[in-house]
Amino acid sequence: MTTLSLRIRAMLSLRIRAMLSLRIRAIAAVLAATLAIAPASFAEMVPTLNLFGQTGLIDMPSGDAQPDGYLGLTHGQFGPISRNTLTFQLTPRLSGSFRYVGIKNWNNLFCPPDCTNANAFPTYYDRNFDLRYLVLKEGKYLPAVSIGLQDFVGTGLSAAEYLVATKTVGSRLKVTAGLGFGRLGSYGSIAAPFGPRPKVKVGKGGKVNYAQWFRGPAAPFGGLEYQVTDRLSLKAEYSSDAYTEESGLRETFARRSPFNFGVEYQQSPLVRLGLYSLYGSQLAFNVSIVINPGQRPSGAIGGPGPEPILPRPSRVSSPELWTTGWLAQSDVKDVLIGNLKRNLVRTGISIESLGVTGDTAQVRYRNSSYDASAQAAGRVARAMSQTMPASVETFLLVPVVRGMAAAMITIRRSDLEALEFAPDSAAALRARTTITDVGRPLPGTVADPEQYPKFSWFIGPYAQTFLFDPRQPFQSNVGLSFSGRYEIASGVILSGTITKSLFNDVKNARELGLTSLPQVRSHADDYLRLGDPDVRVLTVAWYGKLAPTVYGRVTAGYLEQMYGGISGEVLWKPVNSRLALGVEANYVAQRNTDGGFGFDQFKYRIATGHVSGYLDLKNGFQAQLDVGRYLAGDVGGTFTLTRTFPTGWRVGAFVTLTNVSAKQFGEGSFDKGIIFEIPLAWFTGQPSRSALPYVLRPLGRDGGARLNVNDRLIETLRATNASGFDSQWGRFWK
Repeated sequence: MTTLSLRIRAMLSLRIRAMLSLRIRAIAAVLAATLAIAPASFAEMVPTLNLFGQTGLIDMPSGDAQPDGYLGLTHGQFGPISRNTLTFQLTPRLSGSFRYVGIKNWNNLFCPPDCTNANAFPTYYDRNFDLRYLVLKEGKYLPAVSIGLQDFVGTGLSAAEYLVATKTVGSRLKVTAGLGFGRLGSYGSIAAPFGPRPKVKVGKGGKVNYAQWFRGPAAPFGGLEYQVTDRLSLKAEYSSDAYTEESGLRETFARRSPFNFGVEYQQSPLVRLGLYSLYGSQLAFNVSIVINPGQRPSGAIGGPGPEPILPRPSRVSSPELWTTGWLAQSDVKDVLIGNLKRNLVRTGISIESLGVTGDTAQVRYRNSSYDASAQAAGRVARAMSQTMPASVETFLLVPVVRGMAAAMITIRRSDLEALEFAPDSAAALRARTTITDVGRPLPGTVADPEQYPKFSWFIGPYAQTFLFDPRQPFQSNVGLSFSGRYEIASGVILSGTITKSLFNDVKNARELGLTSLPQVRSHADDYLRLGDPDVRVLTVAWYGKLAPTVYGRVTAGYLEQMYGGISGEVLWKPVNSRLALGVEANYVAQRNTDGGFGFDQFKYRIATGHVSGYLDLKNGFQAQLDVGRYLAGDVGGTFTLTRTFPTGWRVGAFVTLTNVSAKQFGEGSFDKGIIFEIPLAWFTGQPSRSALPYVLRPLGRDGGARLNVNDRLIETLRATNASGFDSQWGRFWK
């Protein structure tokens, strides 16, 4: 008989079954009855987020999942415990969470006399990462089933694994039952089916605790959710979490009962509020905000409406308009450029150059307004239909980014005229449109003489955060930022940013970041505290094409808040290829912390660089691998996976591993983080190419630190490859 069979027999033995309480058997009976009910009245209830910020009941997980792409933000609080969680439904089945937990009264029983290590903090803060996978989607007869890893990296304070099923009964009731391990197997356990659970070797944290997964005692949990109205729901659950550390060892609160009860109210489509009675002794509340990055709150993008396509008169009725005699006019290109500019003046699209023959016109244009490259192309095509002579049948649209011709969209004018009001006009036009790499300009192409030099500026607020200091987890530097850009010629740009702080509560965190590595990032707090006013960036940059599919960049000056020097980059990126390859080389010096122009404070110089591969995985997913030398001289690689939505939202995560050991790196063991990029148009509903980027790092350390350079080539050109156009082609006619 196999070991597995022996374990199964042990789980079913009379001795183990005798350990089950009447209440646990009742939960199992409810689940069995649920699965036997004919689901003729099945209707979907919206999955909700629990106090851990994951899809679940009150404190326990459930088997269903959030809709694909949804982003959840929750704050849960009960007694001394607070949890702030970010959850992202990466795919229809896979979700990930990052959680920051704070537990008050942590060291009351230990300090004094022992006020060291974990006992040094009156409030203990812990970072958690979760993954869960929807194994089975709910159907008529089968429940939704999920398997999950909770806090699987780091100290393991919240570590748990679970298998859980949820079934909807009728249109208003959900029943959940599951089996938990780790902290979810700590109360009412029935067996350890896969062997004992080893202790976590914390070290510097940040390590994957795979040896613990689904090991140790297992315990059942479950509960009910009843939707009273469209906004109001009632919940009840049986918890298998004994809170061994918080309630037992440290006595931060009293756990008197495994039963939790609550009421939740859907205040708006985005916001849900919950109030609960927990563990027979605590009141709890939860606020969850669920965002759909794929849908704008305002619906469609506003702004000036498009001009109509101007159909040409027929060749039979007006043959003189179809001749090419206009080419003999000496100033014809200047006239055509002037007409195009006047037509596009409301759009914020400017003309770089125009080349024409008797039947073809190529327009190189710069889009400074629309977050969708396809919408800008549509506006240019409409303007060309109104301004080009009737004999011009082929439109070549070439978006220019930082002086680089990025793609060529070939459209027949007759297709524009025929399809503007056709059913599914966007898809029909795309089927007749080609997007290719850009070759040479048409013979006789002329540039708009009024384009360069050009000066632009912007003044607005800025905010920087310094997170996860145990003494004060959230610190910020907020003020005003003044940015200017002087475009000397096409692809040659002088730019700068100066900031003035208005509020700054960043503390000196030097002792939190000390490692044996050069301090290339671990005293970033000094720059936040001492640089005011701060010359953040002051650079001159050149961008250009080295070949039809090869782009180049050179940037020199004060590249970022902490470093100045020179940065060069070459990128191979065919417009229709899912693959791109790049090489970057930098030589930089560490700047003074006072926000000025000096480099003499640290005298740190280093050459860094990376070889990078970029792969479009389709459906909005992009993978990136950077291999090379980092700022501290360590060597390794960074893997980044992001998802870009048609609205312009970008969400992702990265992990960096180098030849720096966990001990050298310090707390966290290795660099990792979460990436957000939120387009301004998503908030305002108005055309804009501006976006709010943010990188959430659990800890900033010296290992795996990379130079920050504005407008790297892949980011500059991402929206102008074929997939970038295709993802938002529906806005061509907008």
